[in-house]
Amino acid sequence: MLHKNRVKTRNRMTSFQVIILSFFGLILIGTLLLMLPISSRQRSVTSFSDSMFTAVSATCVTGLVVKDTATYWSLFGQSVILMLIQIGGMGVITVGLAIIRASGRKIGLWQRSAMQESISAPQVGGIVKLTSFIIKTSLIIELIGAALLAPVFCSDFGVAKGLWYSLFHSISAFCNAGFDLFGVRAPFSSLTSYHSNIYLNLVIMMLIIIGGIGFLVWSDIGTHKLRFRRFSLQSKVVLMTSAVLIVLPALYFFFYEYGNEGIHDRMIHSMFQSVTTRTAGFNTTDLAAMDESGSAIMIILMLIGGSPGSTAGGMKTATFAVLFLSAATVFSRRNDVQCFKRRISDETVRSAGAVLFMYLVLFFTSGIIISRVEELPLLTCLFETSSAIGTVGLTLGITSSLSAVSRIILMILMFFGRVGGLTLIYAALPSADSQNSRLPLEKISVG
Repeated sequence: MLHKNRVKTRNRMTSFQVIILSFFGLILIGTLLLMLPISSRQRSVTSFSDSMFTAVSATCVTGLVVKDTATYWSLFGQSVILMLIQIGGMGVITVGLAIIRASGRKIGLWQRSAMQESISAPQVGGIVKLTSFIIKTSLIIELIGAALLAPVFCSDFGVAKGLWYSLFHSISAFCNAGFDLFGVRAPFSSLTSYHSNIYLNLVIMMLIIIGGIGFLVWSDIGTHKLRFRRFSLQSKVVLMTSAVLIVLPALYFFFYEYGNEGIHDRMIHSMFQSVTTRTAGFNTTDLAAMDESGSAIMIILMLIGGSPGSTAGGMKTATFAVLFLSAATVFSRRNDVQCFKRRISDETVRSAGAVLFMYLVLFFTSGIIISRVEELPLLTCLFETSSAIGTVGLTLGITSSLSAVSRIILMILMFFGRVGGLTLIYAALPSADSQNSRLPLEKISVG
């Protein structure tokens, strides 16, 4: 009887609810571990609020911190943070299925469906193979990234510490987390001490881009190599949109934000800023010194975020592309949204519009509330809320000084940005029954 009740309970839970509960569970475990005295350098108990904020930021691969990662947390605490980043980046469901498969247990249709929703896969078929691909690809890329970073960090910090720094920052960059250990040089300094190191900047940028493009795209590349025409429509859209969102902002930063620097620094700073803003959260320059127009562009990029099925958050590049194509369809007075000689479904267009609406309302409303509570400039608070909901982690330096109310708002935004707005809505609301009859149609004027 007990077994039957468990089966019924499990069957009542949707894939979306499982995804949310799994992230909640990981955050709770991380919070409890970070509260332990062994997690801090002072061997003291860290408050629940500070531990939970750090756990949420790490699990949601954001990078906003209230305690400097290098100087406050011990090696054990840093390891807990890295574990949360790794699992949160690859996806809790992905790691869970990998453990189930390694134990020899059979993966049923219910688990496959949860995995499909977790990584935004187009179909359930081949999901177990895709899970294996995600795990192997992630570990291989992170190890390669660590090996490439090792010469720099081992030279600066010694072999043992250098290897730890290499592994930590490789995983943090690939998972688009933005956590760093350079507070040993200056608190909350990120990569500013390496702002002129082209080699390190290029390695970090490549890890960020690879993680932010998405596993589905890399699976396409693995299957079809560089034959772009054979890629799925989603892969084509993601690659083209990502390229545009890297190049155009980089050109703006090059000409208008870093005009007083030499050509060498202007090029590397502009490109790094463009890459890191959408997903990663590392910074090599003082963000507070940027013009308001530059901050506004960064806010837009942070809201867009990375790509579906990736380690990044945000509205996603595909959502932005669909909205752009939908607007172009209206302007040209065509009936269907088209791209690469394919028609995009009306359901996809509606979903993209709903995602945009949710992100704008949450980001703007939260920014206003924090601005009123903290008595800070609105643009500064909007920068913080866009960074949280886009799971980016960039800040103008106000995170650690925020009150409990503002921190709770940021935690909600980080969770929303990582899990996904539609996932939360679908988990909370029951699916509507399909109806054969339809209501009368009547037009209203817009625009």
